[in-house]
Amino acid sequence: MVASRSATTYDFPMKILFVCLGNICRSPTAEVVFREIAARDAPDLALEIESAGTAAYHVGAPPDTRTRQAALRRGYDMSALRARVVEPQDFRRFDLILAMDRQNLNALQQRAPATARDRIRLFLEFAPDADVTEVPDPYYGGPNGFEEVLDLVEAAARGLLQHLRSESRRSTWNSPPAP
Repeated sequence: MVASRSATTYDFPMKILFVCLGNICRSPTAEVVFREIAARDAPDLALEIESAGTAAYHVGAPPDTRTRQAALRRGYDMSALRARVVEPQDFRRFDLILAMDRQNLNALQQRAPATARDRIRLFLEFAPDADVTEVPDPYYGGPNGFEEVLDLVEAAARGLLQHLRSESRRSTWNSPPAP
């Protein structure tokens, strides 16, 4: 179990959950993009990364076809992902729960026990140079919306990784011992 549960200081391995409404567009994009960027740029950070939705509309379904196609054009493979809904134990299990928009942030804060609320944030807090504060839902829009989601998610993923690397230097490193 993670010793430090503060929203500003973490122990590692760090468990991160990305959340949108149905878990078929934005949050699986954030999951796969952050996993790839972290593996490439910070392989020394011990991270567990997942995604979920606040609504159970698509449980068990793969990400939206348009989401998968846009991600694949940038080299991100989402084929193994399946939608799931946020469960009560997620508020105990994850150290950081990142909502794609305010609607999902509010839904998470209403469901979360008081002790977990400080770990729920908007994902784009980690992309301070973005012109927006929420990742827009591309589901009902055109193909450009999926590209915009990728642009925002890549920026926030780099910012989140920078934040975690900074925190790892200040925190006790709890990586497993070498075999």
